[in-house]
This record gives sequence, C-alpha cells and structure tokens, in this order.
Amino acid sequence: MSCRFISLASLIALALCAVAQAGDWPEILGPHRNGTADSEKLLATWPASGPKIAWRQAVGTGYAGPAIAEGRVVVFHRVDQVERVEAFELQSGKSLWQADFPATYRGGIDADKGPRCVPLIHHGQVFVVGAAGDVHSVDLATGKALWSRELWTDYKTLEGYFGAGSSPIVAGDRLWLNLGGDDAGLIALDLKTGRTLFAGTNEQASYSSPTRTVWKGRELVVFVTRYHCLGIDAQTGKSAFSFRFGMRGPTVNAATPLIIDGKIFVSASYGVGARLVPLKPGEDLPALWENDNSLSSQYTTSVYRDGYLYGVDGREDLGEANLRCVDIATGKVMWSEDGFGIAHPLLVGDKLLLVRNNGQLTLAAAQSTKFSPLAQANLVDGTIRALPALSQGKLVVRTVAQGGRGELLGVVVGE
Repeated sequence: MSCRFISLASLIALALCAVAQAGDWPEILGPHRNGTADSEKLLATWPASGPKIAWRQAVGTGYAGPAIAEGRVVVFHRVDQVERVEAFELQSGKSLWQADFPATYRGGIDADKGPRCVPLIHHGQVFVVGAAGDVHSVDLATGKALWSRELWTDYKTLEGYFGAGSSPIVAGDRLWLNLGGDDAGLIALDLKTGRTLFAGTNEQASYSSPTRTVWKGRELVVFVTRYHCLGIDAQTGKSAFSFRFGMRGPTVNAATPLIIDGKIFVSASYGVGARLVPLKPGEDLPALWENDNSLSSQYTTSVYRDGYLYGVDGREDLGEANLRCVDIATGKVMWSEDGFGIAHPLLVGDKLLLVRNNGQLTLAAAQSTKFSPLAQANLVDGTIRALPALSQGKLVVRTVAQGGRGELLGVVVGE
C-alpha cells in the first residue's frame, strides 16, 4: 500500500467524520454508523436506583431511534394521521419545534404504523424517510420544511413486510437510499433540492441501513439489500464489489454492515447467518468464514473492539437471543450469555452499554474472556426496540408506543 494511498484515504475519512461535531450522534448507529461513541466518558458508578433520568417526553408510534446534533435530539414519530419530525433540547428535553407531514402508511405484518428510519442530520439539514417511502428535509434550527419526495409513488416501490425501514446516508454530497424501486433499487438525491441524481439496479429493499467506507481513494456506500451486499461508488453509482447475502422466503436483512480492517461483516437470522468477506473488487466475493451458529442477528448491529465482535445471536420472536463475543478472524464464539435477550449494544471506550428490549440497561466490560456486567438498571416497564443515541453524557432511548403513545427518555450515563 503506497504512502499516497494512505494519505488520500485518511483525508477522505477525516472529511467524512468532520460532518458531525465531537460528541454528536447525527445518524443511525452514531458518527461512524457502527455503534461506537466518540468523546464520551461514562460514569464510573450508578446510584443504587440506576442512572438518573433527566427528562421524559411523550412521543407517538414508530420504531425510529433518535439522532442528536448541536444540542438537539431529533425524533421522527407518528401522531394520528401525521408523521412528525420533532426536535428536543438535549439537556432539558424541552420541545423546540415540530414539522408535520401526511402519514399514508396503513400497516403490514406489524401493527405499528411507523416510521422506522432513524433521522439523518447533515450540515444543518434533517433528512427523514417515512413508513410509506416519503422523504423529507427540514432545517435543523427551525424545523422549516425544505423539500419532500414521494419516492414509492415515483418509482413504483413495493412496501415489503414492514414498510420503509432502511435509514438514508450521505456520501459523495448525495443522499443515498436503498429504495427497492422500479429500476431504482438504489437511488441518490440532491441534498438541497431532493432532485434525483442517480437511480439504478433492480435491488430490492431491505431493513438494513447502508454504511460508507474509503477504498483506493474512492468513497463507497456499502448496502445490504434484500439479497446482496454491494459497494457503490458514491460519485458515479458504479458497482465496486458485490456478493450474495440473503434468502428468499420470510426472511429479513436488518443489521448494518460493518467495515473492519479491510473486511466486511454482515449478519442476519432466518437461516441466513453471518459472513466475513474481504473488501476487494469483483462479483460473488468468497467469504473468509461464514456460518449460522456464531452471530446471526435478527435486527441489531454488533459492535467491534480489538479483534472481537459483541452482539446478539438469535431471534426475538422465537425467544432465543443470546449475547455473544465472537472472534472476528475465525467466527469462534468466545463466550455466550444465553437468554440475555435482544439488545442494542453501544461501545464507549472499553465498555459496552446494552439497551435491552425488556427495558433494562446493562453496563459491561468489552472483553473476550467472559461476560462481565458492571451495573444494571430497569429504565422502563415497557419495551424498547428503537436504536438508542448517546451524546454529551445523555443516553436517549425511545419506548414502543402503547395505545398510540410512547416515551422518549434522556438518561444520564456519562460525565
């Protein structure tokens, strides 16, 4: 690898990270879309009653987790017949503004009518994707609507099992989505106007959100679609690599792909399994390892530290979900906390924050020798399915709505 390549790749990577201020959580899974927090220091101990809940706010339906930037928590939720983008003050929970758009999704297998996609905050703009495939942009400071697109209508998209569920990404100064439309499986929009800049492939949509990486000086968007994982040049839309991932039938790809040391880790339940694949050009890339007994995730994304993955193997609907540590080089299970249940893991330094769907929060050491819980607390009596966000010592979590009403909590976990 040449020094020129290292320099160019490093510059592009720094530019990608510079989109967010230090400590922001501006998109799904944080600033790097991998569940890892920057510039956060967790409290050494929790009170006996658990970490302090600084504020609570009522929200509507949907499983879309929050995004945080510039001291604002942005949440996308449904209230009656509108999908509402709402901003709250991070420190106090005070509502700052609301922007409402018509809600047209009528529901599918899941009775919850969405929305499901985490908002994306980029250079003062907020981008959201509704449950029926409508895309909106609003101003972060004021909530003023900037533009909207009805992409499912424009591109004759099928709604799938649960409606739209793949959160968007900004790459190459474009907003990219796994749309699953007619000759528009993947689509890129102009950030300022919403105009279509690229539409191509016949890839069907998944519930996995894309990530980005730099490869040979090129910025790539890495998608897991319904049946494939592929890397797309963010400037041209051309394919850089692809391999098959997914199965026909009642299966779902939902975890975000992880790019780790020049390799791609993908995971799904439903018999699909987990796979580690080298990042290189070509089609039908062979796996370094693959199996369905290490870390097959139904919808949560694992985190990575020092050669090991930490995540959940199994399915919520079958009642078989185990927290595991897996050697990324071989797929070997280092330890398994059987029956732990579904949890969204966040990595903060050498610690794991595990937001469990039963309403519990667990703090644990990120170590490969054994599961080492350090603290545990019951945050809520209800269910948590939305991805959490962490910024400035506040863990923001959202509960599943009961009777059309859910809750957003600001939990003090850091200094």
